[in-house]
Amino acid sequence: MDTQSPWLDDDQQDLWQALLTVVIALPAALDRQLQRDAGISNFDYGVLAQLSMADEATMRLSDLARVCDSTQPRLSKVMDRFEVRGWVARRPDPGDGRYTLAALTDAGRQKLTESAPAHVAQVKRLVFDPLSAAQRRHLEAALTRIAATVRREPEGGLGP
Repeated sequence: MDTQSPWLDDDQQDLWQALLTVVIALPAALDRQLQRDAGISNFDYGVLAQLSMADEATMRLSDLARVCDSTQPRLSKVMDRFEVRGWVARRPDPGDGRYTLAALTDAGRQKLTESAPAHVAQVKRLVFDPLSAAQRRHLEAALTRIAATVRREPEGGLGP
Protein backbone atom coordinates (compact mmCIF):
# COMPACT_ATOMS: atom_id res chain seq x y z
CA MET A 1 0.00 0.00 0.00
CA ASP A 2 1.31 3.43 -0.95
CA THR A 3 1.24 5.44 2.27
CA GLN A 4 2.42 8.57 0.40
CA SER A 5 -0.59 8.78 -1.92
CA PRO A 6 -2.96 11.66 -1.12
CA TRP A 7 -5.88 9.42 -2.18
CA LEU A 8 -7.65 6.51 -0.55
CA ASP A 9 -7.14 3.16 -2.22
CA ASP A 10 -10.23 1.17 -3.25
CA ASP A 11 -10.45 -0.79 0.01
CA GLN A 12 -10.04 2.38 2.08
CA GLN A 13 -12.66 4.16 -0.02
CA ASP A 14 -15.16 1.32 0.48
CA LEU A 15 -14.58 1.32 4.23
CA TRP A 16 -14.75 5.12 4.41
CA GLN A 17 -18.07 5.21 2.55
CA ALA A 18 -19.54 2.51 4.81
CA LEU A 19 -18.35 4.42 7.89
CA LEU A 20 -19.85 7.67 6.58
CA THR A 21 -23.17 5.93 6.07
CA VAL A 22 -23.12 4.68 9.66
CA VAL A 23 -21.96 8.01 11.09
CA ILE A 24 -24.62 9.99 9.21
CA ALA A 25 -27.54 7.61 8.69
CA LEU A 26 -27.52 5.77 12.04
CA PRO A 27 -28.07 8.87 14.21
CA ALA A 28 -30.79 10.02 11.81
CA ALA A 29 -32.55 6.65 12.05
CA LEU A 30 -32.31 6.71 15.85
CA ASP A 31 -33.63 10.29 15.90
CA ARG A 32 -36.62 9.30 13.75
CA GLN A 33 -37.48 6.38 16.02
CA LEU A 34 -37.15 8.40 19.22
CA GLN A 35 -39.07 11.39 17.84
CA ARG A 36 -41.87 9.11 16.67
CA ASP A 37 -42.07 6.95 19.79
CA ALA A 38 -40.97 9.30 22.60
CA GLY A 39 -40.93 12.89 21.29
CA ILE A 40 -37.22 13.29 22.04
CA SER A 41 -34.01 13.24 20.00
CA ASN A 42 -31.23 10.68 20.13
CA PHE A 43 -29.08 13.36 21.80
CA ASP A 44 -31.78 13.97 24.42
CA TYR A 45 -31.96 10.25 25.11
CA GLY A 46 -28.18 10.08 25.46
CA VAL A 47 -28.17 12.91 27.99
CA LEU A 48 -30.88 11.25 30.08
CA ALA A 49 -29.06 7.91 29.85
CA GLN A 50 -25.72 9.39 30.92
CA LEU A 51 -27.34 11.08 33.91
CA SER A 52 -29.10 7.84 34.87
CA MET A 53 -25.77 5.99 34.94
CA ALA A 54 -23.99 8.60 37.06
CA ASP A 55 -23.58 8.28 40.82
CA GLU A 56 -26.82 9.48 42.39
CA ALA A 57 -28.00 10.31 38.81
CA THR A 58 -26.12 13.62 39.13
CA MET A 59 -23.22 15.11 37.14
CA ARG A 60 -21.45 18.39 36.67
CA LEU A 61 -22.69 19.96 33.46
CA SER A 62 -19.12 20.25 32.16
CA ASP A 63 -18.60 16.50 32.66
CA LEU A 64 -21.98 15.70 31.14
CA ALA A 65 -21.12 17.79 28.07
CA ARG A 66 -17.84 15.91 27.70
CA VAL A 67 -19.34 12.41 27.95
CA CYS A 68 -22.14 13.41 25.55
CA ASP A 69 -19.63 14.91 23.07
CA SER A 70 -21.49 18.20 23.33
CA THR A 71 -20.67 21.84 23.67
CA GLN A 72 -21.75 23.49 26.89
CA PRO A 73 -24.09 25.92 25.07
CA ARG A 74 -25.89 23.03 23.33
CA LEU A 75 -26.20 21.10 26.58
CA SER A 76 -27.43 24.21 28.37
CA LYS A 77 -30.31 24.55 25.90
CA VAL A 78 -31.21 20.89 26.45
CA MET A 79 -31.07 21.40 30.22
CA ASP A 80 -33.42 24.39 29.88
CA ARG A 81 -35.97 22.19 28.06
CA PHE A 82 -35.48 19.30 30.47
CA GLU A 83 -35.94 21.56 33.48
CA VAL A 84 -39.21 22.94 32.08
CA ARG A 85 -40.43 19.36 31.61
CA GLY A 86 -39.33 18.43 35.12
CA TRP A 87 -36.79 15.87 33.93
CA VAL A 88 -33.72 17.47 35.56
CA ALA A 89 -32.94 19.84 38.37
CA ARG A 90 -29.87 22.08 38.30
CA ARG A 91 -28.08 23.36 41.37
CA PRO A 92 -24.66 24.70 42.29
CA ASP A 93 -22.05 22.07 43.08
CA PRO A 94 -21.67 22.19 46.88
CA GLY A 95 -18.05 21.03 46.52
CA ASP A 96 -17.15 23.85 44.13
CA GLY A 97 -19.67 26.61 43.46
CA ARG A 98 -18.06 27.40 40.11
CA TYR A 99 -19.76 24.30 38.72
CA THR A 100 -23.40 23.44 38.20
CA LEU A 101 -24.82 19.99 38.82
CA ALA A 102 -27.63 18.38 36.85
CA ALA A 103 -29.70 15.77 38.65
CA LEU A 104 -32.11 13.42 36.94
CA THR A 105 -35.55 13.68 38.56
CA ASP A 106 -38.06 10.89 39.00
CA ALA A 107 -39.94 12.29 35.98
CA GLY A 108 -36.71 12.22 33.94
CA ARG A 109 -36.03 8.63 34.96
CA GLN A 110 -39.61 7.74 34.01
CA LYS A 111 -39.17 9.36 30.56
CA LEU A 112 -35.99 7.35 30.03
CA THR A 113 -37.64 4.14 31.23
CA GLU A 114 -40.58 4.66 28.87
CA SER A 115 -38.31 5.53 25.93
CA ALA A 116 -35.76 2.75 26.39
CA PRO A 117 -37.50 -0.42 25.15
CA ALA A 118 -38.26 0.81 21.61
CA HIS A 119 -34.92 2.61 21.38
CA VAL A 120 -32.91 -0.41 22.52
CA ALA A 121 -34.84 -2.60 20.08
CA GLN A 122 -33.94 -0.19 17.26
CA VAL A 123 -30.26 -0.14 18.27
CA LYS A 124 -30.19 -3.94 18.40
CA ARG A 125 -31.92 -4.22 15.02
CA LEU A 126 -29.65 -1.72 13.27
CA VAL A 127 -26.30 -2.37 14.95
CA PHE A 128 -26.10 -5.71 16.70
CA ASP A 129 -28.43 -8.08 14.86
CA PRO A 130 -26.58 -7.88 11.50
CA LEU A 131 -23.30 -8.94 13.17
CA SER A 132 -21.99 -12.20 14.57
CA ALA A 133 -20.43 -12.21 18.04
CA ALA A 134 -16.96 -12.26 16.45
CA GLN A 135 -17.83 -9.32 14.19
CA ARG A 136 -19.10 -7.35 17.18
CA ARG A 137 -15.83 -7.95 19.05
CA HIS A 138 -13.77 -6.87 16.01
CA LEU A 139 -15.94 -3.81 15.46
CA GLU A 140 -15.64 -2.83 19.11
CA ALA A 141 -11.85 -3.13 18.97
CA ALA A 142 -11.61 -1.11 15.76
CA LEU A 143 -14.02 1.62 16.87
CA THR A 144 -12.34 1.88 20.27
CA ARG A 145 -9.01 2.59 18.54
CA ILE A 146 -10.57 5.14 16.19
CA ALA A 147 -12.42 6.83 19.06
CA ALA A 148 -9.20 7.09 21.10
CA THR A 149 -7.40 8.69 18.15
CA VAL A 150 -10.24 11.15 17.55
CA ARG A 151 -10.41 12.09 21.24
CA ARG A 152 -6.67 12.87 21.25
CA GLU A 153 -7.06 15.22 18.26
CA PRO A 154 -6.82 18.84 19.37
CA GLU A 155 -10.05 20.72 18.79
CA GLY A 156 -9.95 22.27 15.36
CA GLY A 157 -6.44 20.97 14.73
CA LEU A 158 -5.24 19.21 11.64
CA GLY A 159 -3.81 15.74 11.98
CA PRO A 160 -0.40 14.70 10.70
